[in-house]
Amino acid sequence: MEKGSNCCQDAADTAEGNGLGPEGTEAQLDDFVGAHPNYNEEEEEQKYFRRKRLGIVKNVLAASLAAMLTYGVYLGLLQMQLILHYDETYREVKYSNMELEDIDRKVLMGINVTPVVALLYTPVLIRFFGTKWTMFLAMGIYALFVSSNYWERYYTLVPSAVAIGVAIVPLWASIGNYITRMAQKYYEYANYKEEHVQEQQRAPRGACNAYIVIFHTVFYACFHLSFVCAQMPMLFFLNNYLYQLNHTLFGVKHCGTLSKGMLPGFNKTVLQSLPRSVNLIIVESALMAAAFLSMLVVLVLCGSAYRPTEEIDLRSIGWGNIFQLPFKHMRDYRLRHLFPFFIYSGFEVLFVCTGFSLNYGVCAIGLEKLAYLLMAYGFSASAFSSLALCTLRLRRQSLLLAGAFIHAALLVTLFCWAPEPRSLVQAPLLYALAVLWGIGSALNKTGISILLGMLYEDKERQDFVFTIYHWWQALAIFVVYLWLELPMKAKLSIMLLALAAASGAYMWMEHKLARHVTYRVPRIPRPRHKVRGYRYLEEDDSDETGSEGEAAHDKDEPGEPQERPEEAKHPAEAACELPKEDGDGLG
Repeated sequence: MEKGSNCCQDAADTAEGNGLGPEGTEAQLDDFVGAHPNYNEEEEEQKYFRRKRLGIVKNVLAASLAAMLTYGVYLGLLQMQLILHYDETYREVKYSNMELEDIDRKVLMGINVTPVVALLYTPVLIRFFGTKWTMFLAMGIYALFVSSNYWERYYTLVPSAVAIGVAIVPLWASIGNYITRMAQKYYEYANYKEEHVQEQQRAPRGACNAYIVIFHTVFYACFHLSFVCAQMPMLFFLNNYLYQLNHTLFGVKHCGTLSKGMLPGFNKTVLQSLPRSVNLIIVESALMAAAFLSMLVVLVLCGSAYRPTEEIDLRSIGWGNIFQLPFKHMRDYRLRHLFPFFIYSGFEVLFVCTGFSLNYGVCAIGLEKLAYLLMAYGFSASAFSSLALCTLRLRRQSLLLAGAFIHAALLVTLFCWAPEPRSLVQAPLLYALAVLWGIGSALNKTGISILLGMLYEDKERQDFVFTIYHWWQALAIFVVYLWLELPMKAKLSIMLLALAAASGAYMWMEHKLARHVTYRVPRIPRPRHKVRGYRYLEEDDSDETGSEGEAAHDKDEPGEPQERPEEAKHPAEAACELPKEDGDGLG
């Protein structure tokens, strides 16, 4: 103790000897911890929120790039696999009695049939893992599908195809929810000085619409390039082994509207020489690298859609409620009137990849031109997705109705046209039809996602709404899978009727909204936290927002009163809240 006292005394004497008394020490301390004389709080605040906005843009671009790579790899590999397995020489030489045709049928069945039950588990998966991690895990399943092609057997291909079917709806629902949430967060960071943002109150209806339009446009402009990326294996590898159209189309008698099924009469041998196994492994390895790259992009570059505390609140409403809420949301007439458009959206995207590409394109200009036809479609859909920006100036109905008009004109044209087999003269017309179909697809896909983001601004409903949309789309794709053997005129008639019903139902929905007809949305239960930690000591600490039904009594668009007891009501908080912290590591 004496030694310690002597040390303190020596230090004090030294300080006094240097001319630093108690006042001098306090002055040095103030200089060290006090505010910097050149510090501008407002300027630093602007820099902080500018970084946040750039982070949101980075998230949207990363998610778009990852989706493009994932679907480009998936579609490219599936197309190459089906062409190789179709050739009977390849089947006999490579796999003898393995019955690859039967395996391919079951692979397609697994991909198209499994999503029928996706409505039962998708909301639970998204709430359990979080939006970002659902995207990551679903893309991992697509990478698993690529890896199964290294060893092509029944027990590798079919289970991985079933896994793809399980992951399709969760992937798309989480992507739609993620892009919409990024638009809402960008609005918060761009308007951080607004009173309703600072006080975490509900934003005015339609405040985030401009950002929803822009971000969904950017996403679909990137995503539609996946149809271009999918043709790379065929363009640079498989086309070198294909026979010319005079051989492959020798037995084809009718094309287009006169055809029935999937290109009857197409030659069973399409490969003039068999690709070496080493070359196939190189191509599959490149695809595998792209699939892993998409996973890394989501893992490293994509931030979270919600704060960690918001994730807790989203899960804490109860798993039974999470399971039921998608079904309860279907009582909303806005969604019910959009069901036909959801169905047509599934019809048209698979029809262009199968019916149009094979029965019109391949039948007329040969299998070696299939890649160029789908690339024209992909480039067109990507470029003309930017037309969705017109929603910033025009009425929102213009987007979907314009796409419907273009597709209706094309369906009538295809219904009346039967191209001549093996006739390259018709190539320019086929490319023009592919480009026009891409314009309609771009307006359709972008328009539906933008519309859902505008109608359902509550962050606690978006995953349910996008799940319903992509589930109906998956059902439509399943129907297209079932009708493959129908005559082409029957397929075109069904699509034309579906498009007419979709357009009529959508215009009737907009008419009812203009008349302020009340809509019915289910109540989102309050979070039930089992652990009362420091964060939940008081009831107001929850990040839960008010249900959209309570905000439906706004002057703009009244909604139906909620079905719940009076004591369960609580004040509505902001649908677009200013995050107090960022959980970029959580989904």
